[in-house]
Amino acid sequence: MAGNTIRAIIFDVGRVLVRLNIERALQALTKDTPFTAQEIWPAIQKDPRWPDWQEGRMDPRDWHLHLCRRFGVHLNFEEFRDVWNRVIDPQPVFEDSFFERLSNKYRVALLSNIDTIHAEHIEATLGFLRFFPTRVYSCRIGARKPDPLIYREALKSCRVLAPQAVYVDDVPAFAEAAARLGLSALVFQSKEQLLSDFRSLGIDWG
Repeated sequence: MAGNTIRAIIFDVGRVLVRLNIERALQALTKDTPFTAQEIWPAIQKDPRWPDWQEGRMDPRDWHLHLCRRFGVHLNFEEFRDVWNRVIDPQPVFEDSFFERLSNKYRVALLSNIDTIHAEHIEATLGFLRFFPTRVYSCRIGARKPDPLIYREALKSCRVLAPQAVYVDDVPAFAEAAARLGLSALVFQSKEQLLSDFRSLGIDWG
């Protein structure tokens, strides 16, 4: 295939391929602390060490100790790791057969802002990842969306040019960042909507 023919489909993970249940994880994390689940999540995302954690410059045990000290969390590391992973719903949004069919016709890849604990968890538990030979994680690349670097790494790994790739993300700003680099960008809202958008782009998963 040549020109601008679609050759690669690159997916975000959270809230696209898997559902997230942040409340479930934070309820366990904030047990016996003065914080509520609603209070602690914005504080974690605004924490000065959050970029280091998401971009792989912080060891999981150091992140655990940091949160314990800052928020008064009373969990050992193994308990913390299990609680942290409760955010990821084990039931994927799409059936494995969908990715199998896509992977027979396109280069499929993951592109995610994800920390080391979650990356290890999804690698061990989500069977459909076997259809994704390319997995670009912020904790491995050292950059997060919307940094152009992480999108370019995905394109390089898929061995395609930007106009030959489609990117799917639930965050409009992250999709827009991909579009600025020349990728076809789709904002994920539902399974049905995405399949409709794929049909509009001529993407065949049958």
